[in-house]
Amino acid sequence: MWLKTRLKGQQLRKRAIEMIKISQRAEALEFSPIRKLMPMAVQAKAKGIKVYHLNIGQPDIESPKVFLKKVREFNQKVIAYEKSDGTEALKNSLVRYYQRLNLNINQEDMVVTTGGSEALWMAFFILFSKGDECLTLDPTYTSYLTFSALGGVKLKAVPTYLEEDFQLPTIDKIKKSVTKKTKAIIITNPSNPTGSVYPKEMLKDLVDFCVKRGIFIIADETYREFVYEGKAVSLLSFKKASQVVLLADSLSKRYSLCGARIGVLVSKNKSIIKAALKMAQARLATASIEQYAASFLHQVPKEYFENVRREYKKRRDTLMKGLGQINGVKFNSPDGAFYLIAELPVKNAEKFCQFLLEKFEDRRETIMLAPAEGFYVTPETGKNQVRIAYVLNQKDLQRACWLLKKGLEAYQRAE
Repeated sequence: MWLKTRLKGQQLRKRAIEMIKISQRAEALEFSPIRKLMPMAVQAKAKGIKVYHLNIGQPDIESPKVFLKKVREFNQKVIAYEKSDGTEALKNSLVRYYQRLNLNINQEDMVVTTGGSEALWMAFFILFSKGDECLTLDPTYTSYLTFSALGGVKLKAVPTYLEEDFQLPTIDKIKKSVTKKTKAIIITNPSNPTGSVYPKEMLKDLVDFCVKRGIFIIADETYREFVYEGKAVSLLSFKKASQVVLLADSLSKRYSLCGARIGVLVSKNKSIIKAALKMAQARLATASIEQYAASFLHQVPKEYFENVRREYKKRRDTLMKGLGQINGVKFNSPDGAFYLIAELPVKNAEKFCQFLLEKFEDRRETIMLAPAEGFYVTPETGKNQVRIAYVLNQKDLQRACWLLKKGLEAYQRAE
C-alpha cells in the first residue's frame, strides 16, 4: 500500500512538472500577429476613428441562405449531445461535397471537428511526440507555431520567397531540411498567408518523396474554393498518398461561416481516424445546431462559389492595382485564398502598424494590417512585411490603399 501511494505521488509530481513546462511554453509564445494589435484598434475606434480591417481573414460575403434558414428552423426541445465524430447527416453532406471534387472519401474516413483549428490540433497531437520535427513552408499560418510549441514539437522552416511568389520549393530543397526526427510536413494549399497555389507536378513530387521516406503530410486545404487561375489540387487526390495524408478542412471560409466552427479531419489511414475519434470523445461533441444546419450545405448551388470567386478576384486585382501605385511597396501575386504579403519601405512593419492605429488618421479613418514577422518560423525574417487580407469590398480596398500610401508618407516624415 505504501509503495503504491509513493508511486502515485511520484507520478503526480512528474505530471505537475510536465504541466508547468507546458505552461511555460505557452507563456513564451507571442500573441498572434492577427490579434496582438487589436487593443490599439479598439482604442482608435473609441476615439471615433474608422478602422479598415485588412489584418484578419473575416469574409464579409453573406453566408448561404440555406444554412441560416435551417438554424432558424431548428425546433428540438432539447439541444442534446451529438455523436463525437459528427452527425450522420453532416458526414453524408460532406461525402457529397468531396464526391464533387472526385475524392473518394467515405463517412468512416472523417471526424467532424470544432472548426478547422481543432482538426489541425488533433493532427499535431496524433502524429508527434515531444522532440519530433514538422516541416512547414516559411512564411506559414501562425497557429502552426502555437500548436507545435504547446506540443513540444520543433517546427522547421523550408524558406519560400516573395520574389518567387512564395512557390513550393523543389524536393531537393525540402530534402535538406529533413532529419531522422522529421515526422511530417504541413502543406497549406492555397496558402495562408501568401495566397500561393501549388502546381500538381510539384505536389506529386512531394507525395512520392514523403511516401518513400515515411513522412506524413498535413494537408490544410481550407481555401480550395478560392483559386483565380486554374484549380487547387488536393493531396488526397493522389492514391499512393492515402495512408500518409491527413486533411484538415473547414467550412469557415468556404461558406463564410467563421463563427459556426465546423471543420473535419479526413484520412484513409484507419489508425489516425481511430486516434482522432478518441480525442473527439474526450471533448464529447461539436455544436449540435451548427451541425444540423451545415448538413444542408450540399444544397448550395455551384453558382454561389462562382460568384464568390469572381468577387474575390476583383478585390485581389483592386488591391494589387492600389499597392502598385505606392512607391517602394513590393508584393507577391496570389493565385488563391484572399491574402498577399507586401514588403513595405520601412525597417519595422510592426512599429508602422502601431503608428497607423495610434498616431495616424486621414479624415478620421485608418487601416489595420498584420505584421508578417509573426508568420515566419525563421527569426528576424519578414520584419518589413505585412500580410494583407482583401476581404473588404472594392471601394473600401481603394480607400485602404490610399490610407496606406498616406500613412507611409507620414511615418517616413516622423522617423
